[in-house]
Amino acid sequence: MLFALLFVTLPKHIYQNNMETIRIKDKTFRPLITEEQILERVQQVADRINNDMKDKNPLLLAVLNGSFIFAADLMRRLTIPCEISFVKLASYQGTTSTGTIKEVIGINEDITGRTILIVEDIVESGLTMKRMIETLGTRNPKSIHICTLFQKPDLLQVDLDVEYVAIPIPNDFIVGYGLDYDQQGRQLRDVYSLVSEENQ
Repeated sequence: MLFALLFVTLPKHIYQNNMETIRIKDKTFRPLITEEQILERVQQVADRINNDMKDKNPLLLAVLNGSFIFAADLMRRLTIPCEISFVKLASYQGTTSTGTIKEVIGINEDITGRTILIVEDIVESGLTMKRMIETLGTRNPKSIHICTLFQKPDLLQVDLDVEYVAIPIPNDFIVGYGLDYDQQGRQLRDVYSLVSEENQ
């Protein structure tokens, strides 16, 4: 199943350099994107979904844990009939992907004939999304679409089109707005990127 890629270029001014760095456990992070800038992009994505999926009653499948804040902010901006459920997969340890994707919490809903919108916090290699699409495809949905807050286009390893991308970002490790470093930092309103070891 192929999807049209919407690649939104991130304005240079969205990167923040005038705020203070923070420390989480043994790592230092610098400010990258403000909450205000994130919510502006979330609204833009919601506007597109409202237009594209009117009369379709999509089922949003939010991927835990990282997407819970994004999924909540996105859904509150949707003006169309829609539903939400959650799936949990694990592919991260610390700041690197383990390469192993394990489904922890499955889907109980009958998705036969449904329009499915996967809501993810970040797409990097695309392996998690590919696994999800393959799994969901066995349950006979009408269509499957992907919505992600962040995408690292240079890291994509599989043939995967992401239809709704809020913010393309560099290949830095990021934390905040639901994303974590060893389960810490999810509550940060802004997004921060990891400072390289030699700069710490």
